[in-house]
Amino acid sequence: MHPKNAGSERLRLSPFDALPEDGPPRRDQRDLMERPFFSLAKGRRTAPILYRAGCIEVQVHAVPEHGMATIWDADVLIWAGSQIVAAAERGVTTSRFLRFTPYHLLTAIGRGAGQHQYLLLKAALARLQSTAVRTTIRNGAQWRRQQFSWINEWEERVTASGRCEGMEFILPDWFHRGVLDQQLVLTIDPAYFRLTGGIERWLYRVARKHAGHQPRGWAFEFRHLHAKSGSLARFTDFALDLRRIAARQPLPRYRLAVQRTAAGAEVLHISPGQLCGQTVDNIRAPVDQHGRSGAEGIGTSGAGLSADQAQECPANHCHDNEIRPLNESNRESNSKLVVGRPPGGKADRDGEREGAP
Repeated sequence: MHPKNAGSERLRLSPFDALPEDGPPRRDQRDLMERPFFSLAKGRRTAPILYRAGCIEVQVHAVPEHGMATIWDADVLIWAGSQIVAAAERGVTTSRFLRFTPYHLLTAIGRGAGQHQYLLLKAALARLQSTAVRTTIRNGAQWRRQQFSWINEWEERVTASGRCEGMEFILPDWFHRGVLDQQLVLTIDPAYFRLTGGIERWLYRVARKHAGHQPRGWAFEFRHLHAKSGSLARFTDFALDLRRIAARQPLPRYRLAVQRTAAGAEVLHISPGQLCGQTVDNIRAPVDQHGRSGAEGIGTSGAGLSADQAQECPANHCHDNEIRPLNESNRESNSKLVVGRPPGGKADRDGEREGAP
């Protein structure tokens, strides 16, 4: 036994070889779609995310060497979760121990397969492994003692000549259990992987999780979105990003509209639709009886602010070890999510409301 493998989980886990066919359905894990588990900035973030909403707490810590795992790094988890769900649906035994080729993973999530993307993948795996997470979600009263990383360990498989013939990693039990529960996963549009901005990606996941296919959609007050994302950005900058995104309409299958409550607070209304990538008028109208959150007198989620306490990297500054989208964008985006309350919606675990899957 090689000394470096003496304490490895590989010794007790059976490997699961990634399914060979291209493009299994993209499945995202609900808890990751609605809570601030990842940095939305492309620059290296070391400031922690300390989030609390009712009985739900999320703490995410990064190390200076690698920085916090980003929403682009989370593509690796979406791919891994999709593989596990697809295999389970076919009766194939799954495992937290995945073996795959970098080409298979990168092409499945819409990345190139060249050397540069391969190096970015390795940097993403390093961030996923070094980011430490604690949460009350599905962990019970002893959650502070149940720290995990998004990847427990990972390794390249190389030939004697040094050529990489594959990679493998081990997922945490918390994530594995979450994707095996069919009630905790949602199918996402493959066009998600073409979204280049951090806020855009985050907003799509919020929309898919909460607005779902509800014809009337959901509404989210700007300040509550900002308060629940884990962002270090100033609220004014965050609100400006939301307005610009609403004007561009980049989200696949969802339409965005900026509205105002009777008290004058800005609200982002998200509704299902085929609009994507079309510039539209930035709608500003009083909010009617759509599902909504954060406005006075209409039922709020009751969430407190996240406790982020460090400066964000300057805009337009990217690090060489980041994993980037297909169309690389220099704009760094950090943001916050909030949950709405649609009429007749189903209660979530922490008393919030969720949309139809």
